[in-house]
Amino acid sequence: MAPQRRAAPRGPEGGGTGTGAGAGQGRGGRRRHSSPSAKRSRGQQESRWRWLRAAFLLLTTAAIGALLSWRYLGAEDGVTEVLARRRENLQDKFIEIPCSEDYDSQKRFEGCTPRKCGRGVTDAVITREEAERIRRIAERGLSLGGSDGGASILDLHSGALSLGKHFVNLYRYFGDKIQDIFTEEDFALYRDVRQRIQQRIAQAFGINSSSMYLTKPTFFSRINNTEAKTTHDEYWHPHVDKVTYGSFDYTSLLYLSDYSEDFGGGRFVFMDAGSNKTIEPQAGRVSFFTSGSENLHRVEKVHWGTRYAITISFTCNPDHGIGDPVLT
Repeated sequence: MAPQRRAAPRGPEGGGTGTGAGAGQGRGGRRRHSSPSAKRSRGQQESRWRWLRAAFLLLTTAAIGALLSWRYLGAEDGVTEVLARRRENLQDKFIEIPCSEDYDSQKRFEGCTPRKCGRGVTDAVITREEAERIRRIAERGLSLGGSDGGASILDLHSGALSLGKHFVNLYRYFGDKIQDIFTEEDFALYRDVRQRIQQRIAQAFGINSSSMYLTKPTFFSRINNTEAKTTHDEYWHPHVDKVTYGSFDYTSLLYLSDYSEDFGGGRFVFMDAGSNKTIEPQAGRVSFFTSGSENLHRVEKVHWGTRYAITISFTCNPDHGIGDPVLT
């Protein structure tokens, strides 16, 4: 008696590939030749398998390519470490870094010109409630104007206010109406906040706060995702404050709105070689740093919502100092 042959595996469509009419084994153990239709069927099934394997390979390759592209773009973005996360409560965080040579080419002021350089973040200097009050000052002032592009500026010291594609002097342009926009209490709060930030910077860098002078520009910023209309709206370019402004020795930012809640994007990024660091803004958070090339930085583009902050800058040179704004 001839041995029995096992049936061939079932194909992808559920049809037998080695049993049934015209294929496999005939009666009495005799093998019959495949008909032309059976050969065509096997050819079609093999073609389907080849197509499925090719499609699977293509999809797998595309997925791997997408993953590599995502990782590459992430590396290009350069944010590899978060110094301060949203919803963190940082008492004092300070990182010392080597000073650049930017301070060597100018007159030094002992007890102030940076010999110790670095960057810090704190949520313990300005309360959230104070930040919200400061933000309302910015909102009222910027309601008088605003840029056509994504970045609007309000400088209470000089009176500079974004208006369309230009700037106007807030105090001259609106005259006595300013008294209806701001109060003496607003300016007193502004002054008090500035003084506390100045003292915190002096403490971190081991200098006397009285040797530091407020310098220009010191300003509110309001940023949204509106397309830039002029170079003034292109806030996202990497820069060094001391190179850009000259008088800066110490820079600080007080954030007045919350990353991921009030706006998306808009994080502050220190552009370190190979390992950039980022700060996620939240209302009341203060970041500060020496203004030289050791702290090359940029702000990410804001993708949605509105980001409010105030930049407060200090110099060691009394010739570059300015006074606190006064409501006139």
